[in-house]
Amino acid sequence: KHRRCNTSCEDVKPFTPEKTKEIVMSLQQPAVFCNMVGDWPALHWNAKYLSAVLDGKMIQFRLGLKTVDLVPQFETRCSYVMATLEEFLAWSCGQPSCLSGPFSCYEYSKYWAYADYKYIARIFEDKPEIFQDIRWSDFGFPGRSGKESTLWIGSEGANTPCHLDSYGCNLVLQVQGRKRWHLFPPGDTSFLYPTRIPYEESSVFSKVNVANPDLKHFPEFRNTTAHVVTLSPGQVLLVPRHWWHYVESIDPITVSINSWIELDADHEARVEEAITRMLVCAIKSAENPSDGDLWLNPTEVEATSHEINLQYLNKAVSEYFKCQKASVSEQACSSSTGAEQRTSASCKRKKREVGCEPEGYRLLTHEFGFSTFKAEKLQKIPFGPHLIQVLPQSQETSSMGAVASDTRNLHEDEGGHFGKLHSTRKQLVMSNDCEMPAHQVDSDSSPNASQTALSTNDLLDCLVNPHVINLVARLLCETSMA
Repeated sequence: KHRRCNTSCEDVKPFTPEKTKEIVMSLQQPAVFCNMVGDWPALHWNAKYLSAVLDGKMIQFRLGLKTVDLVPQFETRCSYVMATLEEFLAWSCGQPSCLSGPFSCYEYSKYWAYADYKYIARIFEDKPEIFQDIRWSDFGFPGRSGKESTLWIGSEGANTPCHLDSYGCNLVLQVQGRKRWHLFPPGDTSFLYPTRIPYEESSVFSKVNVANPDLKHFPEFRNTTAHVVTLSPGQVLLVPRHWWHYVESIDPITVSINSWIELDADHEARVEEAITRMLVCAIKSAENPSDGDLWLNPTEVEATSHEINLQYLNKAVSEYFKCQKASVSEQACSSSTGAEQRTSASCKRKKREVGCEPEGYRLLTHEFGFSTFKAEKLQKIPFGPHLIQVLPQSQETSSMGAVASDTRNLHEDEGGHFGKLHSTRKQLVMSNDCEMPAHQVDSDSSPNASQTALSTNDLLDCLVNPHVINLVARLLCETSMA
């Protein structure tokens, strides 16, 4: 009897899957779920355990300098090595065996290493049973497991440059160590100086190194509203759609798992991303490349041709209009009388399957928000010990270099990229070249470079600014309808 009681108590979650999904799909501010994953086998996925499971499998690590510069450490400016998790753990512990290993060029006191964005489905393809260790069904997404998730393993200081994701919202489970998240609302976009260089489909990067902002060159950053949270093991962070985030590992070893949840608004975002890709590829491919002009992120193996990009644009627009038609059908179903509720319910199921816009969605309105019914549900969000708001932090107290107090971490306040939801992220495996240090930065990317001559990148920052692209997408879709 006693054992049965313990089992039932352990199985009790603070929110049902249906309620959790309602929160995830309606909440437009970051929040931390507590006590939702206590029975997940994935909670035991520390780096040592994963090293044993991977059994000597080589994975790619990105390395960057721990010293904080005024310029963000974009992935194009990092070094890359192929190594085993065992070698990574030995290096992070300072073992002598690392003197001749893949990390031998990188002194632990000076560098961090990040095995970031690893598709669980790919690295554990020969062990599919492990996918079930991750149970996103508890969050209202039945059938979603490790197969639709990614793994992040880093050393202290490992970070992802500040960016927003064009698609979906993000659920992040912290497994080992702590990570500090600096989040900024979609309304802060202009204050974060968005850029598409380096180019990665679905990631809009910020020119600002939010860990050490250059306020002389980016004065508007003062107007941002930082939401900072330290995520601890067993907690799950919700990053809503289009929230900017800079993520840093603050413990010696960190492990986290995330899954991007598809949203209705992704249909609109795909049109915008197709336009952006066409413009960036066309203009940068036409330019005579200068030494060190690493405009393509390592996640994008090659610049696709104009013809392929045009096909992609047409497909994105076509899919968008399919969704619009299905949305009209959904509205017709929604207006049915009470006697037709069964028919209406079947339409709602169909809407979820095709992933169309909710009722009341207007053509390409880009207000970083969702439909009215979600705003109404926001009033019912059950904040408390099991769902903690990530609150705004004044700029005076959010000096990014300062370590937040652990006693306030949940109130103070890994991830990016096209591959997150709709495509296989392409990996460019770079050689272990000790002559290409992580701190190598070309002169054009330095904030101290001459401002007298406008560059191609300056032009692109204006042409593919998110607000401009949204307007172009709207006009393009209106033209397609004519």
